[in-house]
Amino acid sequence: MEIQNTQECFVELWLRLERTRRLLGGQYKRFCIRRVLKTWFGHKANDDYIWEVCNMCDQEGWNELPPPAIAPRKHRELLRAIVAVHLGIGSCKVKLRALDAAYSIAFPNSTPINVNKKKPTPDPATVASGDLLPFVGPKPHSVASLKTPVAPREGRREAGVESSLQSKAASRAES
Repeated sequence: MEIQNTQECFVELWLRLERTRRLLGGQYKRFCIRRVLKTWFGHKANDDYIWEVCNMCDQEGWNELPPPAIAPRKHRELLRAIVAVHLGIGSCKVKLRALDAAYSIAFPNSTPINVNKKKPTPDPATVASGDLLPFVGPKPHSVASLKTPVAPREGRREAGVESSLQSKAASRAES
């Protein structure tokens, strides 16, 4: 199979990835990046090639991958890295829109990868009546909450200072 930076090729890669998962599962082998590359490219998938793909997609070669239809983002980055390394181009040159559209074609019953997950807007009538007001402030787990200053505990600090002063005075008195 010839790898190209086109949507048709990406559909083939998504389907081939799923077939490879089933093949390796039938052979009781781990579905990981290393096995996928060895199955697809044979002797061309040497350690350097595998390292380059793994480094580009920020994953490890022996870690087991979930099925592509369930967790597509890891596989999108994997296919992006495979195409980039195979064609000798940068990962930003791979057409992500075509890759995402190919996923929707290959797995039509799955949720598309690039769906914007927006919260539903509240009904203006409900907001006007005061029943439901939108939350405007910072989220509780935001970084801003970590920057709030904390006052030091006076009791412990004073006790520590006094005890260190007393020990210094005692050591001076002895000498």
